[in-house]
Amino acid sequence: MKYCCPRLQFRGGCLLALISTITATPVIAETVNFGTFKLSTNFNPAQGTVQGFTGGSYSLSAISNRDRDQKACIGFADPNPDHIMVLENEFSQLTIQVDSNNTDTTLLIQGPDQTTIRCGDDTGKSKDASVSDRNWKSGTYRIWVGTFNPGVKQDYTLKVEQ
Repeated sequence: MKYCCPRLQFRGGCLLALISTITATPVIAETVNFGTFKLSTNFNPAQGTVQGFTGGSYSLSAISNRDRDQKACIGFADPNPDHIMVLENEFSQLTIQVDSNNTDTTLLIQGPDQTTIRCGDDTGKSKDASVSDRNWKSGTYRIWVGTFNPGVKQDYTLKVEQ
């Protein structure tokens, strides 16, 4: 009598069934700290507003030292992205801004191609980070909200504006 996978005795078709199951299983979604949001052309401002909190000692420079404009990528965050932003259309201009009551925050945004990086630090006189840029392709963006110093926990609101 042949025993199959539950008894871990792989004989005959059992191994083939196991391999078929593994290769047919969809990839598990990436872990994200505060969820995914989707934006399409002329989105409502509420759709582009999400919340979270900082905290972590993972150096964002480990993802990239510099962004596509050669700005330094600095700060500390959790290794998992805080937010996943899905752009359902291309956008000619977007601004992504952190409001943390002037805590020294940073931003790192990784584009759908995994190589296009946008980084932000202080905005004008505010220590809150922002990124304002052109030519946002449609696709999935991973966003990390960091702090200048490791381990700082601070609530924030992240706003995306056209």
